[in-house]
Amino acid sequence: MSDDQKCNIIKKAGEMFFRLGIRSVSIDDICRELGISKKTFYVYFESKDELVAQLLHSNVLYIAGKMEELLQMKDFRKLVARFLKHQEAEKNDVRRVPQLVYDLKKYYPRQFADFQTECFRTQKEYIMRYLEQGLQEGLVRANLNIELTAVLMAKIHSDAIRDFEEIEGHGHNMHQLGHTAMDIFVRGVLSEEGMKLYM
Repeated sequence: MSDDQKCNIIKKAGEMFFRLGIRSVSIDDICRELGISKKTFYVYFESKDELVAQLLHSNVLYIAGKMEELLQMKDFRKLVARFLKHQEAEKNDVRRVPQLVYDLKKYYPRQFADFQTECFRTQKEYIMRYLEQGLQEGLVRANLNIELTAVLMAKIHSDAIRDFEEIEGHGHNMHQLGHTAMDIFVRGVLSEEGMKLYM
């Protein structure tokens, strides 16, 4: 079996699911787009359910990779600077959560629940590592409960994905929520020295 072929199937399925929703995309559709047979598809995945689960898992791995890249800077100042740059670049981004999430919640609740759990654990781990790094550099408050802070931030993100209809019902979107939550989070964790970087 080829890992490249498996990755190609996951990538193409992700593109199609994101654009069209999971429910409306069949295994036949995916195979047709890739120019492969269903027999080839079933070499790598027992079912569409398994494909969805592995797609979500690969998304978590991608997020973890990006978070690890930030940690490798080994400079909390650069982390704060990167966040500010990212926040400015996306301030006018009002994209809505796609059909993908609707379908996950309605038709793939087990895979969605597993995805949320994995996301939560991954984000909690990296947020704790970020904060510990900032603490060592004197840029995070010394009296901060790092584990509880990481739990709260990871929980906000997890709940936002699950309850995005309610957020949008109040006239906001996921990106606005993310930026507001991060602004409150950053201001709450930084020391006086750290705030000089953020102001």
